[in-house]
Amino acid sequence: MTILIPAVMIAILIAVIPFYCSCEELYDDVLRVHILANSDSAADQSLKLAVRDRVVSECAAYYDGCSDKASAMRITRAHLGEIERIAADEIRSHGFDYPVSAAVGESYFHTRYYERFTMPAGWYDALRLTIGEGGGANWWCVMYPTLCVGAACEDKMEVQLSGNEYRVVTCDRLDFRFKVVEYVEDVLNWFR
Repeated sequence: MTILIPAVMIAILIAVIPFYCSCEELYDDVLRVHILANSDSAADQSLKLAVRDRVVSECAAYYDGCSDKASAMRITRAHLGEIERIAADEIRSHGFDYPVSAAVGESYFHTRYYERFTMPAGWYDALRLTIGEGGGANWWCVMYPTLCVGAACEDKMEVQLSGNEYRVVTCDRLDFRFKVVEYVEDVLNWFR
């Protein structure tokens, strides 16, 4: 029995370490988007989704021909004012006058399960849009490479992500390694 516990621990490490390394690769290669709603009211949550749709749709063209995240971040920073104007225009078109701010920075994201892919927990660079007070439930996905628009499909992901990254995001959502990565990231956050 005393040999069984270390053997199980070694087996878990062998299964998780390569997966975690692939997750770290993913952190280095994607730019996330994080949109914070003004509040949790139904109207503000609906507005957040409208802003999401408009911003993701109109900004997707920024990344055409973009070859890496560093370029995507430069492009995003260069267009922050325009991104704010797009979001503000959408907010006004729905009859609200909330201010909106856009910034690029590092943010921690928990594991998120989407219809076709999963993004592991970790620290990612992100475009962050805050609507009004930013006190409501938020929405996040991937701005670059563009994976969150309705037309995105597994074929597109496979082309835009490395083989290891693609295997991570298309893992079965019940894969225990996502939980282990989240625990490791939580522990590492204590030391940040």
